[in-house]
Amino acid sequence: MLPYSVLDLSNVGEGSTAAEALANSADLARHAEGLGYQRFWLAEHHNMTGIASAATALVIGHVAAATRTIRVGAGGIMLPNHAPLVIAEQFGTLATLFPGRIDLGLGRAPGTDMLTARALRRNLEGGDSFPHDVVELINYFEDAPAGTRVQAFPGTGTKVPVFILGSSLYGAQLAAHLGLPYAFASHFAPAMLSQAIEVYRETFRPSAFLAAPYFLLAVNVFAGESDEEGRYLRSSMAQGFVNLRTGRPGPLPRPVANLEAICDPMALAGANEALSCAAVGAPDTVRRELQALVDRHRPDEVIVVGAIHDHQKRLRSYTIAAEALRSLAVSRQAAE
Repeated sequence: MLPYSVLDLSNVGEGSTAAEALANSADLARHAEGLGYQRFWLAEHHNMTGIASAATALVIGHVAAATRTIRVGAGGIMLPNHAPLVIAEQFGTLATLFPGRIDLGLGRAPGTDMLTARALRRNLEGGDSFPHDVVELINYFEDAPAGTRVQAFPGTGTKVPVFILGSSLYGAQLAAHLGLPYAFASHFAPAMLSQAIEVYRETFRPSAFLAAPYFLLAVNVFAGESDEEGRYLRSSMAQGFVNLRTGRPGPLPRPVANLEAICDPMALAGANEALSCAAVGAPDTVRRELQALVDRHRPDEVIVVGAIHDHQKRLRSYTIAAEALRSLAVSRQAAE
């Protein structure tokens, strides 16, 4: 069976609040748990009024407490913003509170603009310490040998699963070198997707964590009762992407029927390209488009992303996606 999961940013919609967005994330997680989604990930972004998951570890705890069995984690934590020991303590605490349910995906980008990155006290002049920091962080989750002077507590011995995230070949190479699972940000940066998968699979080195490559494909899904409704629901994320790329980030816009009438053509073309790894439309259309993506990229897991303004419509979209992905798993098994 092909596992399927959720990536959520706790989007704050126009006319809504951060409190409502966080409540909606917990409600979506409960909904996803009932639909058989394997994990529910949240992502670190800063200084964005449309995203409520900046304090990612806290939101993960909020969601984990609202659910019972689904894995909950970060997709991801932007490690250059933090000392590895601090993240080890945070996720070690989460793993202690919710044993066997916590994941940690690690990214190399700041998750914000450069001005905000400086406010986060990042050392922007230093060299790239990401690979070293990843290894240091993983070691904090292992059993501490006698005499270890610095430990993450809670954290030591929790063996929190670590994933590498990326949108270029860098993350693919690092994940392969360390023998870790790899999630590609194809939901907003699909340009190097095929090349990154190839590099990851061809250069993967088995490790104590993973015997074979494990690749997670992120796919935008906007599912409704008709193709027209799916396109309408997608218009919120498309507008949000245009706004972000043109220096006007804000809450997730309300959907519109005619994007071309309100968006700059070049900016909209860029947004459409960035969001092209997607399944949009009625249930049959979504299933067909998901099947094409799975056949092409052969992921080990699919992560569904769906920034939809109306919460009830978002719940319905994830229901349709789960039904489609379950049917793909059956046809895939039959083919094997």
